[in-house]
Amino acid sequence: MEYERPQFARLSRYADEADRDVIDTVSGNPDWEPPAALRDGLRASADGDPESFQYPPSEGLDALRAEIATRRNVPRERVIVTNGAGEANHLALAAALTEADGDEVLLTDPVYPYYPAKTELLGGTPRLLPTEPDGSLDLSRFRAAAGDDTTAILLNSPNNPTGAVYPPETIKATAELADDVGATLIVDEVYDHFDYTGRFESALTLDRDDVVVTTAFSKSMAITGLRVGYAVLPEPLLSHARTRHMLVNVTTSRPAQAAVLRALRETEPGYYAHNRELLRDRIGAFADALDDAGAEYTTPEGAFYVLARFDDFPGTTENAERLIDEAGVAAMPGATFGDARADWFRFALVTPRATEAAERLAAFF
Repeated sequence: MEYERPQFARLSRYADEADRDVIDTVSGNPDWEPPAALRDGLRASADGDPESFQYPPSEGLDALRAEIATRRNVPRERVIVTNGAGEANHLALAAALTEADGDEVLLTDPVYPYYPAKTELLGGTPRLLPTEPDGSLDLSRFRAAAGDDTTAILLNSPNNPTGAVYPPETIKATAELADDVGATLIVDEVYDHFDYTGRFESALTLDRDDVVVTTAFSKSMAITGLRVGYAVLPEPLLSHARTRHMLVNVTTSRPAQAAVLRALRETEPGYYAHNRELLRDRIGAFADALDDAGAEYTTPEGAFYVLARFDDFPGTTENAERLIDEAGVAAMPGATFGDARADWFRFALVTPRATEAAERLAAFF
């Protein structure tokens, strides 16, 4: 896997320094408005008394944890509010690697590169297993790979970068496989509000005690900079996760949590539906322009990423820089996400210029 830390920031910086106009499709930063109630919540915190600027409970504001627990139909005690989904995944992997005898974490290929990087940081061994061309899982590969050394299986659905949405029966079968080998299933559901199939179901519906769900409000509320996420952990992993969270982060920002709580309570479903339709339209227009470029590409079932391959132009960092310099489009090289799609590029359609980006690609190729 080609992964220069931090590769995302590196390419964004290269684009910023280019001597031409560049459309950024590298980052996953939503370009739409956060909920109005979120802004109201931040203003209320800013106008609060001194207590509103002090440490909240380490595991998160009680009211926010209770709101999450009610919505997810889990006990409040299983919820830890974290600094985004990134910390939630870190806590889940750390707890799983500590509690189990093995050190191997099974991941998909292509994969969001921070998952294997976190695994290595924690002393584990990532093992990447290729997905099908449409991004779906070939469970036979996971069954063949799972064994005594398997500590965890980590899935992301809806998926970055393939856009696949794993059906409930696939998540259930993966959970059963994890149980068979004494491993923990971790499912990152940070894109759960961006499902275009209508078949997404949270892994929490399995009601198992060996499944962790991680997520954040970063994408759904367009607040990647506020860093509010959470993990729902089973009892055996809670003590380790609580302790690590407290020692590393102490807690998560009180004003950000208070604002998210207000937004959860006051934001209507139409906010999320509108943003899904916005992205669905962008995906369609982007795909039409990629047809003009003669590209092979994925049509995402969820999230907001498109993978595309162009003949005789593999997805290396060098070629990503060429796209910036010569086409005016910044994209992530496929090699960043593993070997399975190393010839591809990943485009994040969280820019109002997504169609223009595809038209530039069509002209370039």
